[in-house]
Amino acid sequence: MSLPKRDGVHDRYYLIHKPDTFPEVLAEADLCIQDILNGTARENHAGFPSVVRNHKGTPFLPSQLLERYLSNLPLKGFPYEEAVAFCDSLRRLAGWKEIDYTLEHYIKKQVQERYFEAGEKEDYFSPYPPCTVRPELPPEDVDDGLLHFACYVAVCHTVYGASYDSITTEHILGLVSQLCPAMVKELKTHGSGKLPPNIQKRKTTHLTASANDAFAAIRITARDCGEGACEEALTYLIEVLEQPAFPRSYSIEFRGPEKIYLPIPGLPRKGINQLFACAVRYPRLHVRMENYARLAMREDEWYQNLADQACAMPGTFAVFALGLEGQKWWRLVCDYLDCCDDEHSSLQEKFIHTFFKKYGFTAQSLPVLVHGVQSMQNLKPAKEFRTLIANEESLDALLEMKTHLEYYLPDESRSDKRALAYLWRDVLWAIWGSSSENGGSKVIKSAPKDLKEKYQQVFA
Repeated sequence: MSLPKRDGVHDRYYLIHKPDTFPEVLAEADLCIQDILNGTARENHAGFPSVVRNHKGTPFLPSQLLERYLSNLPLKGFPYEEAVAFCDSLRRLAGWKEIDYTLEHYIKKQVQERYFEAGEKEDYFSPYPPCTVRPELPPEDVDDGLLHFACYVAVCHTVYGASYDSITTEHILGLVSQLCPAMVKELKTHGSGKLPPNIQKRKTTHLTASANDAFAAIRITARDCGEGACEEALTYLIEVLEQPAFPRSYSIEFRGPEKIYLPIPGLPRKGINQLFACAVRYPRLHVRMENYARLAMREDEWYQNLADQACAMPGTFAVFALGLEGQKWWRLVCDYLDCCDDEHSSLQEKFIHTFFKKYGFTAQSLPVLVHGVQSMQNLKPAKEFRTLIANEESLDALLEMKTHLEYYLPDESRSDKRALAYLWRDVLWAIWGSSSENGGSKVIKSAPKDLKEKYQQVFA
């Protein structure tokens, strides 16, 4: 069988048009769908967009394959387990972002629009309208398999999507809860069921803990905050994050009898702060804390139970706790700062202030400052900084760093003189604030006589 020639615009894949796709193309698409289920299909990320090929090599867009597969499923007696198996296979093959919109649109069409009446959005920024069950809807017309599939799609948005995709999760589960509240209650109690039982629930002499992948929540209640309890809590967190089914943005709710917190003014006094303030007291647990932090740190992911002004990437409090313990952990601090979202994250400024008040400006500590100014917009100095930097050793360290500042830039920007100048300007601002402007004239003018020349070199 020969396939029709592809048009020049889409010469990397075949399009499934409606309703005039060539029968030969549809046959190849159906073969690709079967290969996805069999595990014999292959993906190709070499170009844009990504394509999926059947075992004969015929390429298609993942979203169109999914749309064709779903369109052939019955809405009465919906084959939930089969649909989930196909979606999971396609997600593993092509990635969640290739199929998320198609799944969300399918739920909107087959659940929201068939079962609900949509009202007016409360405001322009509301992503979804309020929905109420159609008054004339016969209960027997509501298919449990389709609702289970809607729950699956909702959970996937939390597990595999970005942190803001939890809004979609809440919307879909809100629909299902109006039709079958017991189904959503089961999710709230046990999650999707993909987590092993000893991860879903755990109880020891030191603590009780639970993890729910559907709602991206970890809860730990400790009977004491000793070394054994902290070790078990860290071990549990690591085991949870090692589960592929658990989201990368999540909340940690920790309760323990010792209400101590990290010595960083302005940090939210939440359970996650309390947990790592307790754990860092035990040097034997420091490596375990680093293991958690490196597993948790992920750009554009967040602790879900912190307010907007205190938003923080998972791993934040473990990194801050270790960073204040000494130089051994400063590489971890720099790696963390590199992952921070420079548009939305600012909690690291509070850590940086405390860090330099404790360790001063040295050749070993200054890399933290450079990574710090790149981790957020407009890192402000602490008022003590201009005093802490005012010594020969610190100024020499700053001048030495200036000579190889390009190593802190991405490879493609290292020869960009403008990028280098901007970075140095930000470093100076993070130490002296507005006094660093106009060539640092105010700073130089007020500098001690024996250090004035070094100040001039810093601002040269």
